[in-house]
Amino acid sequence: METKGRSLSRYLGIMLLLQMTAPSSEKFTVTGLQESILAPLGGEVSLSCQLSPPQDAGHMEIRWFRNRYTQPVHLYKAGKDLYGETISRYVERTKFVKDDIKDGNVTLKIFNVSVDDDGKYHCFFRDGDFYEETITEVKVAATGEEIQLLVHPPNIKGILVECSSGGWFPQPQMEWRDRRGEIIPPTAKSHSQDTEKLFNMTITLLLKQSSQKNVTCYLRNPLTGQEERTSIVLSGQLFPWNTFWILIISLMLALLLIFIMMPSVDLHKRLKNGCSKMKNPIVVGVMITALSLGVISLLIIYMHHKHRVPASDPHFQLDTMWLEDMTVILCVLIIFITMIISFAYFKFRGNWSGRVGTSEGIIHLTGLQMSQEVTFPICVPY
Repeated sequence: METKGRSLSRYLGIMLLLQMTAPSSEKFTVTGLQESILAPLGGEVSLSCQLSPPQDAGHMEIRWFRNRYTQPVHLYKAGKDLYGETISRYVERTKFVKDDIKDGNVTLKIFNVSVDDDGKYHCFFRDGDFYEETITEVKVAATGEEIQLLVHPPNIKGILVECSSGGWFPQPQMEWRDRRGEIIPPTAKSHSQDTEKLFNMTITLLLKQSSQKNVTCYLRNPLTGQEERTSIVLSGQLFPWNTFWILIISLMLALLLIFIMMPSVDLHKRLKNGCSKMKNPIVVGVMITALSLGVISLLIIYMHHKHRVPASDPHFQLDTMWLEDMTVILCVLIIFITMIISFAYFKFRGNWSGRVGTSEGIIHLTGLQMSQEVTFPICVPY
């Protein structure tokens, strides 16, 4: 009996010693940060995860990976960091902090954060056949470069103001605002990504009224809430184009009055003692002048509202200048043709009427044995 008792005590002691020295196979869960981690571009980010209940994880396999298990960001196995199996772009950019690994608490640090580091990371623990993981999301943020404003030369459509800024991530909110802080609908907005996947933003605004001469270009990073803004105040002298076209129409009206109305008035004076079934030369001159001004005004309005290319197109300024030149050329051509036609009309009518004189007729009245001369004008249509 004593021998059996000693054997049982010895067996129990050995089993207790084995339990104390053997790795624990107790089931566990892995916990990490529930919220996303904000990582500044070019900085560093720390990804921590913890075993629950706390236990020694020194003998376990600890793996950090992105989308594929077989492509680890960092691998710790058999008490060693296995850098040879990690993704190439993370080599020499990670550090596995295991100061508290006996309590199941580990941290992975990633240095020189880039846009490619944005996304989800799996923290994976394996102990024998049992494994568990948690997922942590990293959001990379970058505030762009200084805002640049470009004011294009004024044209018949207005003043085109272009705002651009690069080096943003993620894509920022970008808009125009007036002096009261209200949003102004942009004429065009575009973006692109460079080789580092950073966003380059461009927004344009076509100002047609001098009331909008104070505008602000506003950008905001949706992750950090950081804002960048630049304002510009345009002089009212940069909005001369309505006045410019009024001056053009006034000049054309003056030319029409000089070269059309004056000949018509002169012809009217020469023909006022005669009679004619044709329209008064002044009425004809007014009709020609009004018709010419109407055609010119419609042409200017049509060319002003014609959109061949959007304001975001690099050729917008060139196209607008072409429209300006064509408008002036067509207006001058209309004036020139009108003057030629009017000159020919009044010249022909004046020459024709000059050939017509006032004739005298002699009517002999013979009913009363008398003879009497009667003179009267004879009007011949011209």
